[in-house]
Amino acid sequence: MSPSAVLPETTNGLADAGVKHTIERTARSLKSTANGISSSLAELDAGKLTFTQNLNPKSVPEPGSPEVWSQSICSDHMITCTWTSTTGWHAPHLQPYGPLSLMPTASVLHYATECFEGMKVYRGFDGRLRLFRPDCNARRMLGSATRIALPAFTPDEFEKLVMALISVDGEKWLPKSRPGSFLYIRPTMIGTGAALGVQRPKEALFYIMLCCFPPFDDPKGTVAADLTHTTDVGIPAVSMRKPGLHLLASKDDMVRAWPGGFGHAKVGANYGPSLIAQGEARERGYDQILWLLGKDSEVTEAGASNFFVIWRSKEGKLQLVTAPLGDKVILEGITRKSVLELVRERLAEELECVERKFTMNDLVEAIDEGRLVEAFSSGTAFFISPISEIHYRGKDLDIPLENGVSGKYAALIKNWLKNIMYGKEDHPWGVIVEENSFEA
Repeated sequence: MSPSAVLPETTNGLADAGVKHTIERTARSLKSTANGISSSLAELDAGKLTFTQNLNPKSVPEPGSPEVWSQSICSDHMITCTWTSTTGWHAPHLQPYGPLSLMPTASVLHYATECFEGMKVYRGFDGRLRLFRPDCNARRMLGSATRIALPAFTPDEFEKLVMALISVDGEKWLPKSRPGSFLYIRPTMIGTGAALGVQRPKEALFYIMLCCFPPFDDPKGTVAADLTHTTDVGIPAVSMRKPGLHLLASKDDMVRAWPGGFGHAKVGANYGPSLIAQGEARERGYDQILWLLGKDSEVTEAGASNFFVIWRSKEGKLQLVTAPLGDKVILEGITRKSVLELVRERLAEELECVERKFTMNDLVEAIDEGRLVEAFSSGTAFFISPISEIHYRGKDLDIPLENGVSGKYAALIKNWLKNIMYGKEDHPWGVIVEENSFEA
């Protein structure tokens, strides 16, 4: 299988060449030609997984509890797998969840050699556990890892390891008595090579954990309502504001990602610098930053989520519009991809999908002319979240919510996705995970 078959497009020049060479050196089964590079490094192999049972298991927190809202409670086990430049991938280990050991000179602590994925496992209303399009997460993480000089892997092995962890912890942490619930999955890779030189890491660690997460997509109680102001039991206080997300548009002195950079990769370096602005926005009562780019205020992303608007063009055509992926500013969200594909398949006669650059002036004009129908964000954590307000240059822009808590199309699309995720619709995107299927 060639690198282009599993990777999204990368930036041209040195970055493109570096990604290609990383794949050739660390995952030879993905390369189409040897190109003079030989490698005997072991590849990631889920078939070598070993298991050490947690003899001190934890209790599962109640839904909506302060423990869940803390986003810090993980299941009993995790998977770890080390990589070295001399031998390649070692045997993965399913082990008790616990601390990692790193040297102070580890690459990740100094040069941000870290990438991750965001996934969920769902307890269906039919009692089954499902993943949603895990192959897309695997391919995206491959692209993120190789973009920052971390080792490549075969996406199929990534999926097998995720499923192995779920097969062990899923039954307890997502009991059948809680249909319609989920756990957040965080696959992560970090550079662990203990050297301060600015160079490719010679060692890496891949690990996967399951974490209890609250639903952030409830249109009646937005997240900024709010994580900085909680009740006496640690649960975010209830907001009396208009339902939906309230966004604060970024100013000229802030930018999250830029053409030719790495906004398309899910790396920690995209997130850390944005946290101070996000924190200030929440202190002012907003849920997220609406990230703008350039002197024309191009609309890019809402926090760490993709951003959609539905409006009527000046010619009267109803359109679903979102920023394009071509210049690598935008992360190719799995939910974003699914929204576009479902709308093109099921609403083609009614709603045109348009991936193009658009500016805040375009959005303001659509509002002023009464052409804006609705807006929403999409992502793994926030899922499909309707947007009700955008503060831009001293003015609050009111975004329609047709039924009071959501726009018509956001609600429809969200329902389609939930039906797939929770087993109400039989669909190839909903991948069943067998429980207790792992054999040590």
